[in-house]
Amino acid sequence: MTDKHIHLNVFVPTTGHHEASWLYSGSQPERLTDVDYYREIAAIAERGKFDSLFLADQLAIGRSVKHVAQGKLEPLTLLSALAGSTSHIGLIATASTTYSEPYNLARQFASLDHISGGRAGWNIVTSWSAEAAGNFGLDQRNSHTDRYHRATEYVEVVRKLWDSWEDDARVLDRTRGIYADTARIHAIHHQGETFRVRGPLDVPRSPQGNPVLVQAGSSDEGRGFAARYAEAIFTAQQDLSEAQDFYADVKRRALAFGRDPEGIKILPGLSPILGSTDVEARALEEELDDLTLPVVGLKHLSQRFDGFDFSVFPLDERIPIESFPRPETVQGAQSRSQVILNIVEREKPTLRQLLRRLAGGRGHKVLAGTPKAVADHIQFWVEQRAADGFNIMPAFMPGGLSAFVDEVVPILQARGLFRRDYTGRTLREHYGLTRPESRYARSA
Repeated sequence: MTDKHIHLNVFVPTTGHHEASWLYSGSQPERLTDVDYYREIAAIAERGKFDSLFLADQLAIGRSVKHVAQGKLEPLTLLSALAGSTSHIGLIATASTTYSEPYNLARQFASLDHISGGRAGWNIVTSWSAEAAGNFGLDQRNSHTDRYHRATEYVEVVRKLWDSWEDDARVLDRTRGIYADTARIHAIHHQGETFRVRGPLDVPRSPQGNPVLVQAGSSDEGRGFAARYAEAIFTAQQDLSEAQDFYADVKRRALAFGRDPEGIKILPGLSPILGSTDVEARALEEELDDLTLPVVGLKHLSQRFDGFDFSVFPLDERIPIESFPRPETVQGAQSRSQVILNIVEREKPTLRQLLRRLAGGRGHKVLAGTPKAVADHIQFWVEQRAADGFNIMPAFMPGGLSAFVDEVVPILQARGLFRRDYTGRTLREHYGLTRPESRYARSA
């Protein structure tokens, strides 16, 4: 038995992570722009004592909008609203380093951290979607390497801006009429290859000092970036050995950057489909898979491989490995394309089988089973140093999340692996992370 406390984040989608979830009985696609829908989901996750909830973002409408429920709210705006209806759960929003400026982003996340009382997290993405480029005046997206090069300097600027106010910069001396000690508010004077930013930020230092940094890339460049900056990593692994290799590699790289490896929480994606028996759970999974449309799966798969036309392969024949695109040539999400190729090489599916395989988690692990089986899986992976916890991805919402909270969380709590109540108020406290001191205070 491990004495590590498991960390749980809920990845909040639209109607669920299964691509056919909006067709499933009880789903509510008409509520995707209703803030109360997300308040209900947040309340369920907070009742389950989750560390955090996470909103993804792609800055473009998906190719499958004809057949898949889309059109969700902008993450930072939505999380600001959720901050008022929750009191403990962490609030993580995706924001792009490719299609935004560091000053604005630093200001937005510092504001969310103040609004929420120290519960903000930034999921750093470089925006792999080719469709997003056209929404920002570009004919095509930048290369994978160029996006990470920009992201590295971008994060450095944001962290400097978050530090630009020392914690005690606000004096609030009414007698002398002094609001702030300007000696403790610092222009950052950043001049780099991509950005020139004077600073300081116009928002005082936030409750967490720096909002928590989250990252999801698993390519070689993504791992290096995560080891250097990330405090939580959302990743995708299908089997234990792959997860253990990733876990050990990122922790080793973090040590090489002079970081404490325990200061990075690795949370693989897990989409649980629960039933009172294994047979019942598999029947539910089959019911969801039967709702899928091959045209949707083909579009999603094509998008992962820079537009490759998979319709050239017959649906009910095994996919020829030699004709499959190589992940190292992909300029989008290289790590996810590698996960998909691994499935093809390992399981040798037909194209139809692959599309159904990916419908539930898009490369993340889907586990259909009893609550005990799901709890056993979570515990075993943490014990085997394959994870510090999990990024829970309910197949359908809100029912899938409610089932996990009501049936799996109590098992983990009874085993002493997960909190029965919150012991802190900030996201850093939930993840067991230290609050960083302003670099300018240190230099002074």
